[in-house]
Amino acid sequence: MTGELENMDNLTVALASASPRRKALLQQLGLSVVRVGTEIDESRQSGEAIVQYVARLAREKAAAGRQDARSQGLPVIGGDTVVAVGETRFDKPSGYEDAMETLKFLGGRTHDVHSAVAIAFADQVPTVSVVSSRVTFRALKDAEIDAYWASGEPRGKAGAYAIQGLGAAFVEHLEGSHSAVMGLPVFEVAKMLRDGGLDVLDGSRWAA
Repeated sequence: MTGELENMDNLTVALASASPRRKALLQQLGLSVVRVGTEIDESRQSGEAIVQYVARLAREKAAAGRQDARSQGLPVIGGDTVVAVGETRFDKPSGYEDAMETLKFLGGRTHDVHSAVAIAFADQVPTVSVVSSRVTFRALKDAEIDAYWASGEPRGKAGAYAIQGLGAAFVEHLEGSHSAVMGLPVFEVAKMLRDGGLDVLDGSRWAA
C-alpha cells in the first residue's frame, strides 16, 4: 500500500471493492488504483427492486470507502453487479450443486446483468449509474457444466460464470455492455469522472 500512496497523482482513484476485475478495468482507463476497505450490510431490503438494490449497494460502498483514511480525498468508486432473471438474483455459488443448478437454469435462456457504479467526490453525495445488459446463454450440457466447475472459474462469480474467461463460450448473444457484465461499466465510469472534473484522456491533469 505504501508504494501505491507514494505514486498517487491526479489520475489516482480509490476503489471500494476487492474485485480484481474492477481494478483491472479502472487501470484500462489509465487510472492508478488505491484499494479502500468497506463494510456494509448487503442484505436486500423488503420490497426493494433489484435495480434499486444494486444501486444502493454501490452508493453505500462509495460512501463507506470515503471514510477510509487511505482515500485521502480521492474520488472513491463503489460498484456492485447482480445477475438476475426478473427479480430473482443469482449470487456467487455456495458450492458445486449451487453452481450446477444456476447454470442449468441459465442455459438456453436470457438473463439480466445489472451493474451499478457510484463515485464520491470530496464531500458530495455519491452519483450513481446503473447499466443493465441482457445475456443469452446457449443450452448447456451437464458435462460442460462439470468441466467448467472443475476449471475453478465459477467460484466467487455472480451467476456462477465469468464472461471474461471460459464462461464466454456459453454466451450466444450480449445486448449491452461487456465491461458492465464483467463488473464495471467503463464508459459510464469515464463519463462520471469527467463530469466530476477528472478527464482520463488528459493524462495527468484535472479537467477544467
